[in-house]
Amino acid sequence: MNLSQYTFKKLNNLFPLPVHPFNLQNQGEKTYAQWQFEKGFESIKYYSPYVDSKEMFTNKKVLDVGCGAAGKSLYYSKQGASIVYGIDQISSYKEQADSLAEKLDLQDKFEFVLGSATNMPFDNNYFDTIILNDAMEHLKDPKKVLNECYRILKKDGIIYINFPPYNHPFGAHLSDTIGIPWVHLFFSEKSLIQNYKSSVESLPDGKNRIDLRISTDENGNEYFSYINKMTIKRFEKVIKQSDFNKMYYESIPLKKLLAPVSKIPFLKEYFTKMIVFIGKK
Repeated sequence: MNLSQYTFKKLNNLFPLPVHPFNLQNQGEKTYAQWQFEKGFESIKYYSPYVDSKEMFTNKKVLDVGCGAAGKSLYYSKQGASIVYGIDQISSYKEQADSLAEKLDLQDKFEFVLGSATNMPFDNNYFDTIILNDAMEHLKDPKKVLNECYRILKKDGIIYINFPPYNHPFGAHLSDTIGIPWVHLFFSEKSLIQNYKSSVESLPDGKNRIDLRISTDENGNEYFSYINKMTIKRFEKVIKQSDFNKMYYESIPLKKLLAPVSKIPFLKEYFTKMIVFIGKK
């Protein structure tokens, strides 16, 4: 361990880690899918000022984009949806998803689809509801994904999007082992990669975490491929270029006390907890 890594580790020890599903799974407390299912309400509560869950799900064909282990998708199934499809590119999530679906007796109302959201295997005008919960910040080509969502959404269908912007305190998505808030603003990506790899390599699922988050470009340089650094400004540009008609848009501050600060243009990127968007085809 060099001096830089030693200093980083000492600093990181000053901050408690947020609860993270990867760590809960390692500790044998619950699977990622179970954790997602239990957090299902939190994934839709941000839409409640505009719409209720019955309107979102009852008798609807629903698509959950970037579903992970699909615990959220199964929660949506429980809300009265006729069928919910969850799509994700990580093959290991399918077993967890199907296992929980069987446990909840939802096999007939849920299907896990392994694939890319830029080219989805669904007919035009198929879904009533599409949800991107904590997915927008992970998409390699968000414009193309939104175009795909528009294609497969029925006329008058609704898309629901919420995500934490990149400059959120934990926008780097490394809080499974790094608890330093805004760490990506103070350390280079190279340094973060080095320290993240060092912090997870001894864990039982360490290699899986590294493979999930880090890739190598054509020049042999490592980079965080798990996130696209989606800021509020970039999202507003992307959504404006889409064909969706805006029905609702809100930025949620980190805390109510910080609401005035989160309205200041420059500081908004750093003190916003969640961006919420509802659009109609």
